[in-house]
Amino acid sequence: MRRIITSALLASSLLSLAACNPRDEAGKKEARRVETVVVKAEPVSDSVSSTGEIRARVQSDLSFRVSGRIIERLADVGDRVKAGQVLARIDAQEQKADVEVARATFLSAQAQKTQAQQAYDRQEALFATGVTTRSALDEAREALLRARASVESARALVDTANDSLAQTELKADADGVITARNAEVGQIAQAAQLIFTLAQDGPRDVVVNVDQSVLLGRPIEEGVEVRLLSGGPAIKATVREVSPTIDTSTGTVRVKLGLEGAPEVRLGSPVVATAHYAPITTIQLPWSAMTSQAGKPAVWIVDPKTHAVSIRPVDVMTYRSGLFSVQSGVTPGEIVVSNGTKFISDGEIVAFDGETK
Repeated sequence: MRRIITSALLASSLLSLAACNPRDEAGKKEARRVETVVVKAEPVSDSVSSTGEIRARVQSDLSFRVSGRIIERLADVGDRVKAGQVLARIDAQEQKADVEVARATFLSAQAQKTQAQQAYDRQEALFATGVTTRSALDEAREALLRARASVESARALVDTANDSLAQTELKADADGVITARNAEVGQIAQAAQLIFTLAQDGPRDVVVNVDQSVLLGRPIEEGVEVRLLSGGPAIKATVREVSPTIDTSTGTVRVKLGLEGAPEVRLGSPVVATAHYAPITTIQLPWSAMTSQAGKPAVWIVDPKTHAVSIRPVDVMTYRSGLFSVQSGVTPGEIVVSNGTKFISDGEIVAFDGETK
């Protein structure tokens, strides 16, 4: 009887040990808790900023139209000038001599014209009385016409000489500010050589050099905000000109922004221009949701029925501060693990807030 009782106790102990099997303990392990987000497609408007400077919309490159030695310079960089103001002079001795020669030629031509006129008048009077011939009258008329043409030619030479003399003075073609000077007194200036650059008064532009990628893919809204680095309220501007070429040394494109309302801003002032992209509907996820699969971006997707996770590659469109935009790989309504992705594995059961019991 005692042997039967002992056997029963031994069997009971074995059953107790079997109940404590490690496999059963593993099966009772709690699901790992993670944070999740529900995928949503929302309109997003990004912005881009770039530094630039204030410039005059119209700039004049001023140069002499005749060659000569500069004997006087009356303006320097930063000077405000008026239209017609003399900025520099070159030695005008040669041009003055040309004027004197042209005037003498003109006076000689006028004298010859007077003689030709008198000769024609005599031949015309004689022809009327029958004393002279038609051929003599025609010769007198031809000589008069040549004399008149010589006078007109001499007058043109005088005008040309006077114009050349006037070009020995370099004058401002508009009100504005001198922004560059490229000559000194005593220098030999060649015709059409740049001497001054004049920033004309009037509308102002902001010139910025932006990376070519900024202008690709997404359209930019027309309104641009410009702020002086020295402070002050924002100034509205519009895109006025985009260079059709890329600067090969910097990989940037020059963009000119027209300031609205002609605000009083100082030339050369540094500014920051902020433009906004046209809103697009996209999916944004937090950085913490990103993982990697075979070296490419991926996210963990939670099955809402089984709570099992699976990894899925995604195509990232843009990166922002704390967020990234997904171009493809997930669809609205899916559940993505946003925190706790480091220690989960494919097929693992997870727990998350908002799950259906």
